[in-house]
Amino acid sequence: MTKSTKHAVSSQPESFEAASAELEKIVAAMEAGQMSLEDSLSAYQRGAELLQYCQNKLQGAQQQVRVLEAGLLKDFIGSDNNER
Repeated sequence: MTKSTKHAVSSQPESFEAASAELEKIVAAMEAGQMSLEDSLSAYQRGAELLQYCQNKLQGAQQQVRVLEAGLLKDFIGSDNNER
């Protein structure tokens, strides 16, 4: 796989930050209006994949925060009652 075909083949991003940076580059390139129709369609497809990846990562992080908050709130209330 060459660099020019990187977007044509779906690859998993290394991280949320990497996906977000790649998505920003795609948007900037598309907004510049210098891409061919075929390249634009490929970029749009890759952008949609990256967006889905980012949304999934964010949903996972939100779920983890909910679980952590629930545990912390229970522990905090329990320890607060013990101190009084």
